[in-house]
Amino acid sequence: MKSPQIIRTVLLILLLCLTFSCVSRKEIVYFQGLDQVENQLDENINTSLKIKPNDLLTISVSAPEQEAALPFNLPVVGVPQGGAELGGLSVNGRQQLQTYLVDSDGNIEFPVLGTTEVAGLNRQELSAKLKSQISEYVQDPIVNVRIVNFQVSVLGEVNRPGTFDVKDEYLSLSKALGLAGDLSIYGRRDNVLVMREENGQKIHAYLDLTDPAVINSPFYYLQQNDVVYVEPNGAQIQSASYNRNAGVYISIASVLISLAVLITN
Repeated sequence: MKSPQIIRTVLLILLLCLTFSCVSRKEIVYFQGLDQVENQLDENINTSLKIKPNDLLTISVSAPEQEAALPFNLPVVGVPQGGAELGGLSVNGRQQLQTYLVDSDGNIEFPVLGTTEVAGLNRQELSAKLKSQISEYVQDPIVNVRIVNFQVSVLGEVNRPGTFDVKDEYLSLSKALGLAGDLSIYGRRDNVLVMREENGQKIHAYLDLTDPAVINSPFYYLQQNDVVYVEPNGAQIQSASYNRNAGVYISIASVLISLAVLITN
């Protein structure tokens, strides 16, 4: 084969590689056409967390007469210096609030009030419920409730996979992916899996991040212990079956072709 033919062949191969490696905007860009559906969003979607069995809660009760509220609080426990703070809640730096563990029936054992059903309520609803019951004993009580075991796991084709602690009670899918460093270029934006446990059942949904209507999905707002999995795209799956030294072999072949061109000239 003459050198011009070799050069044309190499250029053709490179052109084909570039053609097949191109990725369209539709496969990459999030929330395409969001301005067209912005006024159609479902305002009734509840983004607040519901308390579930095995959740950990901190509940503090205060009142103008603080001594009257003391029986409704668990004792504050000391934490050794350098110890971790549970849920970021601490008192006086080295002390922290004890937590209530929601049992399998959805109840906690609350001081004075006894067994109290909490599962299915959000933080504000439980606060209002306890405030109503405590008002029989304490004037103008203030009840503060926190869910301190809010964690989500983000796996697959993201830049920093892992399990993340969430300080507040609002976490969208896009924010969770941001905690994981966003999707890598090899992650499928149109088929993100969200898995969760609800009423003792495992449920899941596949979400398309390129579709602006995804923000209407009840799975778009994550709950405690949700798992997000980003599937690799076709190119990444295919590359997994290739020899990892393929790039080296291609480089060697390119050098040999270049030498052959020089020799034939």
